[in-house]
Amino acid sequence: MADAVVTRFAPSPTGFLHIGGARTALFNWLYARAKGGKMLLRIEDTDRARSTEPAVQAIIEGLDWLGLSADEPPVSQFERAPRHREVVEEMIARGSAYRCYTTQAELEELREKARADKQPPSVATRLWRDRDPAEAPEGVPAVVRLRAPLEGETIVRDEVQGDVRFANKDLDDLVLLRSDGSPTYMLAVVVDDHDMGVTHIIRGDDHLTNAGRQTLIYKAMGWDVPVMAHIPLIHGPDGAKLSKRHGALGVEAYREMGYLPVALRNYLVKLGWAHGDDEIISPEQMIAWFDLPQINKGAARFDFKKLEAINGHWIRASSDADLVEMLMDSRDVLPNGAILNSADEATTRSQLTAAMPGLKERAKTLIELADGAAFLFAKRPLPLEEKAETILAEGGRKVVADLLPLFEATESWTVEALEEIVRDYATRSEIKLGKAAQPLRAALTGRSTSPGVFDVLAVLGREESLARLKDQAG
Repeated sequence: MADAVVTRFAPSPTGFLHIGGARTALFNWLYARAKGGKMLLRIEDTDRARSTEPAVQAIIEGLDWLGLSADEPPVSQFERAPRHREVVEEMIARGSAYRCYTTQAELEELREKARADKQPPSVATRLWRDRDPAEAPEGVPAVVRLRAPLEGETIVRDEVQGDVRFANKDLDDLVLLRSDGSPTYMLAVVVDDHDMGVTHIIRGDDHLTNAGRQTLIYKAMGWDVPVMAHIPLIHGPDGAKLSKRHGALGVEAYREMGYLPVALRNYLVKLGWAHGDDEIISPEQMIAWFDLPQINKGAARFDFKKLEAINGHWIRASSDADLVEMLMDSRDVLPNGAILNSADEATTRSQLTAAMPGLKERAKTLIELADGAAFLFAKRPLPLEEKAETILAEGGRKVVADLLPLFEATESWTVEALEEIVRDYATRSEIKLGKAAQPLRAALTGRSTSPGVFDVLAVLGREESLARLKDQAG
């Protein structure tokens, strides 16, 4: 029986969880789920000057919000330094690594000579490869280097890129342990992936060059090399490297912009992976369909318009109850979320639930959803947008004044009864229904756009609706 699939997401906590990292995490999470395995989280925090605990928390919270939580508690790479040094000592004992006393000045001189002799720069790293350590100069601290093969080639069998070949003569005797005893990134990654039982390494193709050198470390220790899949990076719509103006933001920024986790996952999976022409892909379909061979080799392009369209779909597809919960949970995150901070939370939830069918048809983000709900919680007299003021000023207040007593006289405050009143009035006044509905909308919401005006009347209720209409009656 084959070993269970184990993937890992290994971010550096030097900032937020950016959108490219989120996609890498998604691909790892999906592959693990698709194959019945698990995804692990390793925090590569060896850069102590730049690694911060708030950044670690931002990464974990971002993954949790996206629904991509790891299956085990996170592993700190820095805390594993003793294990990394232990492996280096084993490599020295095996003869696959050696201590090197070359100074920085000597290294630069050797590299310059290699360039002049038209030799690969890697030769500059091998000064102490075959020398007796007894010849070591006094007072010069040693680094530990890998004894890399000098002939043949190293092949990285990549599930996305195909076979990638490296001539061994071009691969240097890379440093495994610095002179201060700290492990290098190249060593730590290999040791950690091996010890964590990682079977599949799915990461950005900017790591492809590293893969050749890391493969040598695996082989030097006699360890199995994990299956590798180097995925293309994300570019902006113009094909340039993704920047903040394109969308290279932290995951928390997308939450603040009102995107749903399910929509962001749907959009991210489409950046570099495809299942036919499917645009809307449910979480269940992603898990059922995802596999490495479908990942494209070319860079994906980030497009906010497509993300917004997908987000709008998932808002409309979400249940009213779920959307209410999302809005309430995001009150402190959304720019306009304060409008939902009612003193009476039960009433806020009730009104949002009643209004949600009409609200979600027009909204593409939670920001737009909250903005559309603002009329529910506005204080009288309502501030009027310019277009709403124009509608009321140009005959609209008379319409409101005409309809007001008809509303006051009705005993049934339902969508159907209210619509019948307005339709009868429009017929008798020989005007189109819209000419009656628009002034009502302006008076009730202060805006020229809103959910259906009869839904607005029903949601606001008899008392509040009549009060708002009285404020604007001509």
